[in-house]
Amino acid sequence: MDVELIRLTKRYGDTIAVDGIDLKVRSGAYCCLLGPSGCGKTTTLRMIGGHEAVTDGDVVIGPRSVGDAAPAERGTAMMFQSYALFPHLNCRDNVAFSLRMRGRPKAERRARALAMLDLVQMGHLAERLPAQLSGGQQQRVALARALVTEPKVLLLDEPLSALDPFLRVRMRVELKRIQKDLGLTFIHVTHSQEEAMALSDLVVVMNAGRIEQAADPRTVFERPATAFVARFIGGHNVIALPDGPVAVRADRMRLGPDAGPDARPARVVAVEYQGTSVHIGLDHAGLDLLAPDMDGPGRPSEGPAALTAILSDRAFAAAPLGLGDVVAVGWDPEAAHRLNA
Repeated sequence: MDVELIRLTKRYGDTIAVDGIDLKVRSGAYCCLLGPSGCGKTTTLRMIGGHEAVTDGDVVIGPRSVGDAAPAERGTAMMFQSYALFPHLNCRDNVAFSLRMRGRPKAERRARALAMLDLVQMGHLAERLPAQLSGGQQQRVALARALVTEPKVLLLDEPLSALDPFLRVRMRVELKRIQKDLGLTFIHVTHSQEEAMALSDLVVVMNAGRIEQAADPRTVFERPATAFVARFIGGHNVIALPDGPVAVRADRMRLGPDAGPDARPARVVAVEYQGTSVHIGLDHAGLDLLAPDMDGPGRPSEGPAALTAILSDRAFAAAPLGLGDVVAVGWDPEAAHRLNA
């Protein structure tokens, strides 16, 4: 089911948490709201689900305006960061609880709960209590509980943040599989760029209550709209030139003899081995870099912000660099992407 936000605004006194945003998420899409802490992404999610009152604007789900509707009337379900499982109920009864509150017959709610546990590969642990489960297993039960009411839109508030890195990757695969199998619209809040890129059809980058860019992951990474997006997504150098700021992907920087005719010398200030690649930090050799600014667009850095170049492991091994080395640095003109001022 489509979800549309129309000039959606949330104020707390004089503080604007969400500042008149417009967004349309198509039916069946996986949308990630991405941004730093305090950017308004969770408040936006809670307004979609009816867990936070709308100050101005509207939320439209399918054909209906639901800005003033109760959560149960919106066709949405929320999966919270804390999971919030009932400690005294086993997995089956945790999943069936919302059906019980809706007065569904016992046989129906048990059968539906077991089907949802099977969907998330937890049917064999239906009789266990939450305390007997790992964090990843609890997360699966919470997901089954959110899905058991057959919502049209599932809202997820940083559902993977409590998991260890290995399990987080596994659960990303599971979330994407379930979303595609059920054909639901998922709206997922995260501060992880990697998570948003891996999961979403639509990445919505937020900053200071506004949307900086909303596009598919490849477009956001290849063609960031603003300096903030380029720096927050990562993997880019944001460089201030006389005719405006540009972003150059770190893996498209050129070092040494291949740096090009406009290359300039730079001193190596960091070398980080990352397995398949090596990240080289360089002094900016007279370039004005735009430092990250979590409250607005990038601004000229006051300190010695490092330029970053990413080399393949093989390329670095063929011409290794060490701290203090001076090397020519440049980039191809076509690798530079113009940013909005």
